[in-house]
Amino acid sequence: MTTITKTPAEDGRTAGRGTGSGSGQAQAGERISGKRLRAIFVGSAGNLVEWFDFYCYSAFALYFASSFFPAQDPTAQMMSTAGIFALGFFVRPIGGILFGRLADRRGRKTALMTSVLLMCFGSLIIACAPTYATAGILSPCLLLLARLLQGLSLGGEYGASATYLSEMADSKHRGFYASFQYVTLIGGQLLALLLLLVLQRFLLSDEQLRAWGWRIPFFVGATLAVLALTMRHNMPETQSFEAARKKAKKMGGLQQLMQHPKEVLLVIGLTMGGTLAFYVYTTYMQKFLRLSVGLTDAQTTAVSAASLLFAMCLQPLYGALSDRIGRRPLLVGFALLGTIFTVPLLTAIRNASGPWEAFALIACAWIIVSGYTSINALVKAELFPASIRATGVGVPYAFAVSVFGGTAEYLALWFKSIGMESGFYWYATGVVACTLVVCWFMRDTAANSRIDAEARGQ
Repeated sequence: MTTITKTPAEDGRTAGRGTGSGSGQAQAGERISGKRLRAIFVGSAGNLVEWFDFYCYSAFALYFASSFFPAQDPTAQMMSTAGIFALGFFVRPIGGILFGRLADRRGRKTALMTSVLLMCFGSLIIACAPTYATAGILSPCLLLLARLLQGLSLGGEYGASATYLSEMADSKHRGFYASFQYVTLIGGQLLALLLLLVLQRFLLSDEQLRAWGWRIPFFVGATLAVLALTMRHNMPETQSFEAARKKAKKMGGLQQLMQHPKEVLLVIGLTMGGTLAFYVYTTYMQKFLRLSVGLTDAQTTAVSAASLLFAMCLQPLYGALSDRIGRRPLLVGFALLGTIFTVPLLTAIRNASGPWEAFALIACAWIIVSGYTSINALVKAELFPASIRATGVGVPYAFAVSVFGGTAEYLALWFKSIGMESGFYWYATGVVACTLVVCWFMRDTAANSRIDAEARGQ
């Protein structure tokens, strides 16, 4: 991990961050480096647990689909589970509003603790839910309730987490440290897949996994959520929030958010292509490898896990690069290459001759997509003042994710069900191309950061 070395002048600027003045804060600035690193670690660890809980649904859907949606056609079962997956995304804007308001008015720490507690409840419901054979229509209804709770949780987690990590990081290394939001986000899905791989290979048979073994990860997720709650209880609040609370008359809320229409549209425009690409190569890719490429369950899990590990390693590298060259070049690179290569890459993966070729192609895709994932949360946080930052990041992001990310898997499976699978490739290309237009004309937030402007008292 990068070591932060400050000159006395830099210490003064860091100490003054969030207060608009370096005076009276120099001593705190000298001592805060270790505290910030611990806070970033705890915030990232809690984020990992939340996303582990959320992605267990996608990772284990192949095994529990028949328990909640009995049908002869496996594609129809996957569409049913994908439909509930998408509905969980549609409540994320509500979560963004509720938790964004909470984070901007009561603190980032309070919002992060509440979100992980809600995620815990959602995981417990899935772990204990009866099957369709036992409870009939009540079974999928409970599954839907659990996913709605988890969707609300993640709707708030993203904005609060992005804000917390961005405000805790120092300006010279903000891209590097903020990238750990997606390191842990991807890490959560990776842990879910690794748990699936261990259960598949070493502990349970295929019949046991389909009968009851799919419940294990949700019990594990609920337990980890309690641990994350304990860790977050001891986190410090950010100086930016404390300073904004003293100065601002109003904190958070949609009315204040509407005073920043350009920033809201920028977040939506950036997110639409980035989130669609992200979910194509994460949640949908597992089904794509199994149903379209024809890999076995074990091969699908191994390829997905290996590609996620590769993607996780790229995030801090790209984040550190953004600290040197700016955020905009990475975003333009993602959107331009994504527009050019989405169709060729997905077509090549579809025709892959085996797991190694599939992994190599997905790795190429991640080299492109990481230009967005590594810094997108930070870019959005740098657009808004502290008094509305969590709401500004979380609400428009959650809206775009619900429309473009949450529906990605369902639309892909729908195109496949009507015999036009390649149509989804072109749809994804069109959405990424829209994001390219946004990236091309936006200013670089590294040079125009509201976080740094507040630190300078502007």
